[in-house]
Amino acid sequence: MSVDMIDIGRVDDVPLRGARLVQTAMGPLAIFRAEDGALYAVDDRCPHKLGPLSQGIVHGHHVTCPLHNLVIDLRSGEALGPEGGCVKTYPIEARAGRILLDVSALRRRGAA
Repeated sequence: MSVDMIDIGRVDDVPLRGARLVQTAMGPLAIFRAEDGALYAVDDRCPHKLGPLSQGIVHGHHVTCPLHNLVIDLRSGEALGPEGGCVKTYPIEARAGRILLDVSALRRRGAA
């Protein structure tokens, strides 16, 4: 089965320890770039109070929600702390300086 990847922008458009918001037909995604250059794509809503994760603080491979300081592991989508919860993660990769996102995962998100 081939993976259907789409180009969503340049890697350099996402700062180290930062994020960018990408609007999709299925809703907003937050694209993160860790200090080591690793890229992550997650739903842009904190599971606790629906805060915009794309506006959070990136540290290591985590983001802290700007509303209530809930920490999300960008690798798994799991919230750390007593509140619990998780956000959906999406396969993403960098090729030749471009960010590619797995569209089939987005389609599954819309069907859920």
